[in-house]
Amino acid sequence: MTVTALTIAGSDPSGGAGIQADLKTFHQFGVYGMSVVTLLTVQNTQRVVSVDPLDPSYVVKQLEAVIEDIPPNAVKTGALGTAAIIEAVSAWAEHATAPLVVDPVMISKHGAALIAEDAREALRRLLLPQAFLVTPNLHEAAALAAIEVGDERSMEEAARRIAALGCQAVLVKGGHLSGDAADILFYEGRMERFTARRISSRHTHGTGCTYSAAITAGLAKGQQLTEAIGAAKRYITNAIATAPGLGHGCGPVNHQAES
Repeated sequence: MTVTALTIAGSDPSGGAGIQADLKTFHQFGVYGMSVVTLLTVQNTQRVVSVDPLDPSYVVKQLEAVIEDIPPNAVKTGALGTAAIIEAVSAWAEHATAPLVVDPVMISKHGAALIAEDAREALRRLLLPQAFLVTPNLHEAAALAAIEVGDERSMEEAARRIAALGCQAVLVKGGHLSGDAADILFYEGRMERFTARRISSRHTHGTGCTYSAAITAGLAKGQQLTEAIGAAKRYITNAIATAPGLGHGCGPVNHQAES
C-alpha cells in the first residue's frame, strides 16, 4: 500500500522551505506527498518581499478535496499565517485520525513574520492540543512556553510547559545553540536527547520544515516516534552537510540526501 502524507503550509517559490521542502522530503522517504497551501510568499535565498495568507475558506476547500479522496497517513502543519486559518485547520484536526505534527513556524530564516501576533494565542489554544508532536525551535519554544530558552535545561522546561497545553509530545530543536546540535524530546513523561555534529554552513534555509517533514514521513510509515526522529535527525544532518550551495544568500539544504 502506498504511504501518504499531507503538509498544510506556505509556499516558498525558491523551493528551499514550506510545502516545496516538505514534498521533496516526503518523496525522499518514499512517501506520496500532498499539500494544502495556506499562504504565498515572494522570497529567495536573500530576502522575503511579501507574505500573503489565503482566505481561510480556500484552505478548508483544499483540505476537504484532499481528505475525501486520499486520506493521509500523517499530517504536518507549517506556516499558517492568521488566527482564522489556524481556527479552520484546528476545527478539521479535531476529527482527524492521522498523527498531526505541528511545526509552529513564526518567522522566516530572513526574519520575516509568518504568523500574525494575534494568531499565536490561537495556535496555543486551538491547534497545539490537537497535535501528536510539536517541533519548535528555540525562538518558537520561548514564545509558546513564555520563558527564555537558551540552554538544554530551559529547553526541557519549555518542553514540559508546551506539553501542558495538550499535545502528546514536544521536540525542542537546539540548532541555534553552541556545541553539538542537540534536540530535546519530551514524551510520555520522559526526556530524550538527540544529538548530531554541528555543521558550519550558511545554507540552512528550510531546515525546520525539512526536519519536521522527515519525522512526519516516518510516522506515516508506522515508525515509533523516537525511531522517526532518529532517522529524521540523520537525514537533516546529511542534508546540511551536502547542501548544493544554491543562491547568493541562505541557500537550501540537499533534499536528495541519504534518508
